[in-house]
Amino acid sequence: MNQKEIKDFLDEKVLQYNTLDFIDSDPVQIPHRFSAKEDIEIAGFLTATIAWGNRKMIINNANKMMQLMGNSPYDFVMNFSENDLENLDGFVHRTFNSDDLKFFMQSLRNIYQNHDGLEQVFAKHQTSDSMQTSISNFKQTFFEIEHPTRTSKHISDPLNNSAAKRINMYLRWMIRDDKQGVDLGIWKSIPTSILSCPLDVHSGNVARKLNILTRKQNDAKALKELDTKLREMDANDPVKYDFALFGLGVFEGF
Repeated sequence: MNQKEIKDFLDEKVLQYNTLDFIDSDPVQIPHRFSAKEDIEIAGFLTATIAWGNRKMIINNANKMMQLMGNSPYDFVMNFSENDLENLDGFVHRTFNSDDLKFFMQSLRNIYQNHDGLEQVFAKHQTSDSMQTSISNFKQTFFEIEHPTRTSKHISDPLNNSAAKRINMYLRWMIRDDKQGVDLGIWKSIPTSILSCPLDVHSGNVARKLNILTRKQNDAKALKELDTKLREMDANDPVKYDFALFGLGVFEGF
């Protein structure tokens, strides 16, 4: 396929998968359960943090986190006691455990008390064409308070050559608003045009088969290469193609 044929093909797949039906089997359903901005962004952040592995397990464990927080994420973050944190004991999703979750509660409180919330931290270091520096600075802010050394691995840093798939997916959820109802689009201070595709094994493999990605590793260099191609197809909303690449890989075995 030539460039136009690839774009037309992917545009069709975006229309196929970027629909409300997508929510039923995707972790994005967790933040959709809330209506207040802070609840949505905290629920989304925690869900995206554990979004690797089996999707049903991700959704089940994200539900457990919400239940442990009394299904009031922002209220829990701002008002938890030591006893409340002890109630998190026993939580585990793969390598993310209760110690990690307890620190995340403490760091989120610090972000809302001292940095005006998640949106403000991410918006502060955006550039005209990328969120990668912003993500790196977000990690620095997130771990500015005392923390377990092991926990820092759960937030990726693009400036250390990570594709930062989960954070880029989270940003898509929070920022992208195309009226289809899948992404939540509650953050208005960051343009969709500078978002990056959540690059994982599925989207990466499909992109390589379509010859819009040549680099073999799914790292920051591969992400930049893929972003460049996707922005040529749609400069204003390049990450809409995540639906096409992911859908082709997961649902069609492309």
